[in-house]
Amino acid sequence: KVVPTVVREAIGNFFANIGDVWTAANNYLQGKPKDGTTDLVRVIFNSTFGIVGLIDVATPMGLPKHEEDFGQTLAVWGAKSGPYFVIPLLGPSTVRDALAKPVDFYADPLTASNDVPVRAKNSGRALRIVDDRASVLETSAIMEGAALDPYQFYRDAYLQRRESRI
Repeated sequence: KVVPTVVREAIGNFFANIGDVWTAANNYLQGKPKDGTTDLVRVIFNSTFGIVGLIDVATPMGLPKHEEDFGQTLAVWGAKSGPYFVIPLLGPSTVRDALAKPVDFYADPLTASNDVPVRAKNSGRALRIVDDRASVLETSAIMEGAALDPYQFYRDAYLQRRESRI
C-alpha cells in the first residue's frame, strides 16, 4: 500500500529478468531448447531495451515468460515428488522440490556472482523476499477466506499447480 504500483512492478520485473537466466538453463536441461532460447532472448531485450529489466518489453513483443526451476527439471528426469510438507519461512514443498531449492538458490545469478559485495547480495535477497511475498498477498487472502481447511486447501493447490507446471 505504501509503494506505488509502478515501482512494485519495476522491482518484480527486475527480479523476473534475473530469474529468466536460470529458467533458460532449466529449459535446456529439460530438453526444451526453443523455450530456453526464448528466455535468453527475453533477458537480452529486457536488459537492454527494458532498462536493466525494470520494464518487461519482451512479453508485448511476443516472447512468453516461462517458469521453470530445478525441481521441475528433476521431475522431467524422472524423480518422484515425495510427500508434501511446509518448510518454515520458505513455504510449501515436496521432498523433490526441497532438495532442488539449494540448487535454485546457488544457481540464481543474484546469489552466484562473486563480484557483488555481501551487503548488496543480502539487500537484494531481502528485497526479493519482500517482492515475492507482496505478489501473493491478495491471492493468499482470497484462499484463506474460501477454504474450510486452509492446510488441505494450500496442499492441494500447491500439488496441483506443481503437477500442471511439470
